[in-house]
Amino acid sequence: MKCGGRGRERDLLALLLRASTSGAGGGRHHPVACARTLHPLVIKCGRASDPRVATALAGVYGKSGLVSHARQVFDETPRRDLVFCNAMISCYASHGLAREAWALFASMRRSSGGLSGDGFTFSALLRPPRNGHSPDDADAGLLIRMGALAHGLVLRLGLLGDVVVATALLDMYAKRGRVAEARWVFDAMEVRNVVSWNAIIVCYGRNGGGGKDAVELFLQMLRGRCCPDELTLASVLSSCANMAAVNEATEIHAYAVKRGLQGFLQVANALIMAYGKTGFVQEVTQIFAMIDNPDIVTWSSMVSSYAYLGLAKEAVHVFERMLQKGVQPDAIAFLGVLSACSHAGLIEDGLHYFIMMTRGYRVDPSPQHLACLVDLLGRAGRIEDAYDVLVKLSCERNADVIGAFLSACKMRGQIEMAKWAAERLLCLEPSEPVNYLLMSNTFAAAGAWNELAKVRGVMRDRCGNKVPGCSWIEIGGKVQTFVSNDMLLHQLMELQQMMELTIILVQKESDEHTFSDLFSF
Repeated sequence: MKCGGRGRERDLLALLLRASTSGAGGGRHHPVACARTLHPLVIKCGRASDPRVATALAGVYGKSGLVSHARQVFDETPRRDLVFCNAMISCYASHGLAREAWALFASMRRSSGGLSGDGFTFSALLRPPRNGHSPDDADAGLLIRMGALAHGLVLRLGLLGDVVVATALLDMYAKRGRVAEARWVFDAMEVRNVVSWNAIIVCYGRNGGGGKDAVELFLQMLRGRCCPDELTLASVLSSCANMAAVNEATEIHAYAVKRGLQGFLQVANALIMAYGKTGFVQEVTQIFAMIDNPDIVTWSSMVSSYAYLGLAKEAVHVFERMLQKGVQPDAIAFLGVLSACSHAGLIEDGLHYFIMMTRGYRVDPSPQHLACLVDLLGRAGRIEDAYDVLVKLSCERNADVIGAFLSACKMRGQIEMAKWAAERLLCLEPSEPVNYLLMSNTFAAAGAWNELAKVRGVMRDRCGNKVPGCSWIEIGGKVQTFVSNDMLLHQLMELQQMMELTIILVQKESDEHTFSDLFSF
């Protein structure tokens, strides 16, 4: 290409650079090769300082993962407009380089031109990285502060009415667990699209105790005539699974069938978990049979559902079918099959799968995997082996594994080992009521009444009135939660009277059987 005709030449260079990233021409040329070929030509033609050409060139490098090359192009371009700055900020943000993106944004605002940013700027700053990179605690705190700063700027510039910017801001708060802030942004939005609704529904579903709110938001979405997509249904079904809300799950299933969304894999996977958590084995099996190409999430969901329902043989069978299909199991699939083997007492199978996981598939065991292994060994009476697992794998500082070991000691009456585990739990989680409950049950089962009295005394001092757990049941389409010594529960008197009546009827029936047995000879 000859260097002549400045306007046409500039447009052609920019077009060639953009085409290299969009796959034009049948995808025969790699974007990096195209960029490195065209870059010298851009310099030779004297177009390296043109913002439009430089933006396209930096975009090619950025999308190819060559962030430093993109920054070099940016630094060597004297005239930078807002589009070019946005492209570089987007490049940083999409590769998980949040600090660099914010630093560039700050320098952009301090520049002589005083670029304040637009909707694209803030949506790029708030966008999560493409590679799913999760920041550590220090970076997460920084991102929250920077997000709050962006929130203030968005309000000052009047950009909250931009649905893309508002949704990015909402999603930023949601991914950091800031439910109240996310809900404030959502309520302040004048226009909402399906992405906005999905972001707030996922926010409530992923943060504990928000399942009811997620379902209620889904109903508001329907009443607002916004059409849910497959991600909406999958998110709401996950909330139904967490609440064990079978009526809601069934209704959403019917809606998915009506809309033709049941065929989406993520919807089917969510249905398997929702029905699995509520005990509907037949529905789980039917949905699985309807999936043409199950992925690892599907297989893992089936294994976990069967394990949760106590169907150990079925869980092992599905896991073996997955291996026969050539699907490589992940940590979740192994956790499901290990849990199934643990609860059913399939000692040899459980040890076989643990060895397969660590040696065959090189999956690093998580504390949950190790807790299953300890429980497995404990059920087999191999308390010393379970203790060796704790020591050799450095699990003494993990409460889940220590709790499993304490349960195994309770089962086998190993009071001295139980005392050791109880002391470890007290050091690790001194304010966790469920640990004291587990220790109390262990000492009571072994008849160690002095130790039991000590544990309960410490629990009263450290935990106060904390409730160790709760149970729930769905009646008439409403999930009712029960906790110990709950004096605020509606219809408490009616529940107590019904419980007393049930006890009287059981005792009466037992007495009648005893009386008839006396004269059966």
